[in-house]
Amino acid sequence: MTKTLEELKYPIGPFQYRGDYDEATRAQYLESIRSLPARLKELAQSLTEEQLNTPYRPGGWTIKQLIHHIADSHVNSYIRFKLALTEDNPAIKPYDQDGWANLRDSAVTPVSVSIQLLDAIHTRWVNLLEGFSSEEWQRTAYHPEKQRPVSLNEFLALYAWHCEHHLQQIKNAV
Repeated sequence: MTKTLEELKYPIGPFQYRGDYDEATRAQYLESIRSLPARLKELAQSLTEEQLNTPYRPGGWTIKQLIHHIADSHVNSYIRFKLALTEDNPAIKPYDQDGWANLRDSAVTPVSVSIQLLDAIHTRWVNLLEGFSSEEWQRTAYHPEKQRPVSLNEFLALYAWHCEHHLQQIKNAV
């Protein structure tokens, strides 16, 4: 069965925030973030250079660009969480994801470097998140692209989805 472009782009479906989550759901999301580097490393180490340089879908990034994108995105997310914890509803800085994916470092850097970066940043990120109070989950950052405040609870759900979304894109491509 051939997948549609939309199914290739969103293999687990587009992100949908369903409101505040309970501790059990947050624990699942935290586990997704905690385990991503190991799961990505396991998946990537079996890929050839040819596979890494193959787009995950027609018109999409290569698997290599996708792995570097995950690192770029999650470094930004870690910073967004810290800003939201230390400032009142700070405006976050969006970035040109396609532009970043097309920079030289995404083409020449081995994916193992981004996976190591993810391992380090995810360790720090999970260590930060595990101690949150219910009030901290409600802290917000203003997202200019969404034109509204986004709670850390919603950001957690988004980045857990982001982990699973990109892992599935890679699995589908290989």
